[in-house]
Amino acid sequence: MKPGSVKHGAEVQQTRHDGLKWAAVVALVAIAVVGNTYFVDVGLLYRVLGVVALCAVAALIAMSTTKGRALLTLARDAKKEIQRVVWPTRPETIQTTAIVLVAVMVVGLVLWLIDTLLSWAMSGVIG
Repeated sequence: MKPGSVKHGAEVQQTRHDGLKWAAVVALVAIAVVGNTYFVDVGLLYRVLGVVALCAVAALIAMSTTKGRALLTLARDAKKEIQRVVWPTRPETIQTTAIVLVAVMVVGLVLWLIDTLLSWAMSGVIG
């Protein structure tokens, strides 16, 4: 498989001019950053709107590349997976949280006892 290509099933799809698109994305983001710094005397609202607009155009260009489409596919698949998750009920969450808190307190108490005993033993050895 060639660099810059995405494998969909048995076919290999390749987008032309991905390098130019990524260069345009970098240029737009750079223009947004430099423009925001250069136009300090312009109102904050207008600068924020300009940065958001340039970043939105950059995102649209990035999503038209091979890696951008792969990211969109990954996001759609992740959304489907999240919808399949069986979330715990409120009582299950409360019970699990209580078990974790009790376990943390027991481990903390055991560590405190070990530290106290070792400290007592070392002070007895050292004098």
